[in-house]
Amino acid sequence: MLPKNREPMHPGRLLAKVLQDENMTQDVAAKKLGVSLGTINTLVNERRGMTAELAVRLGKAFEASPQMWMGMQANYDLWRAERALDSHAG
Repeated sequence: MLPKNREPMHPGRLLAKVLQDENMTQDVAAKKLGVSLGTINTLVNERRGMTAELAVRLGKAFEASPQMWMGMQANYDLWRAERALDSHAG
């Protein structure tokens, strides 16, 4: 169920917290995950969404399920879509 009054957390925000907790730079994370620094940076800065491939890579690297990462993205996208449609229906 989506929260009514607050935007769900973007998966990039959680990734930023994970990297901070692991004392890991975005550059090191990108190398560990086998992706570009730009991919990590745009995700952490919430300018891109989670992809299935990146969710699998994150799941393996940080022992978190890919489903969790994708679920976060789906909740975020759905919440924003509902708000956008509601604002046009008024």
